[in-house]
Amino acid sequence: MTDQQVYPLIHMRATGLSSGRGGMMLTGKLDFSLGNGQCLLLRGPNGTGKTTLLLTLARIVAPFAGSFGPSDANTEQPLLHYCGHHNAIKPRLSVLENLTFWAAINGPTGIIPHAALTKVGLDDLDGLDAGYLSAGQSRRLALARLLVSLRPLWLLDEPTAALDEQGHQLVTRLLTEHMAMGGLAIAATHDLIALPDPASLNTLQLERAP
Repeated sequence: MTDQQVYPLIHMRATGLSSGRGGMMLTGKLDFSLGNGQCLLLRGPNGTGKTTLLLTLARIVAPFAGSFGPSDANTEQPLLHYCGHHNAIKPRLSVLENLTFWAAINGPTGIIPHAALTKVGLDDLDGLDAGYLSAGQSRRLALARLLVSLRPLWLLDEPTAALDEQGHQLVTRLLTEHMAMGGLAIAATHDLIALPDPASLNTLQLERAP
């Protein structure tokens, strides 16, 4: 616990978790756990099931076997954010309107949309139609969704995709702040993510299931 703690004590555990898609098992019998202030990096070559595993953890895809969930938290409360490959942006809405929409859908429990845009470096583009954003700017807007609605577990699929060096630093900063609040994160990434406290960072190397 820290003086910045926002989230309740929570412990997420995967037990014998197997995942796959289209009838093909990609990851088999995984066991891992993480608690407040911890981040787990999913590593492995393309095709080893990192995205599918995240979709399974988010309960978008059913597991082949096993389970994943909290062992000591109120599961009636919204638990997680899933930030996937697609940024889920409506191109004819402005940048601010997109974020305001997501805050309304997920619950405005975090910082206000304009403050979130400032934090991700898009405040000067708030009135621009989102369809005009670059790939990196679109990724920043997707990351801003994590800030307007507080949820303890972040599931991130290639969070630094399309981002420049400053964008990589932004992801590190957002993760650091989230974990200081007692948040948890699981991220699939090929890029290096270095957090201030190395002890808070663990790696799970994925291999294609036999």
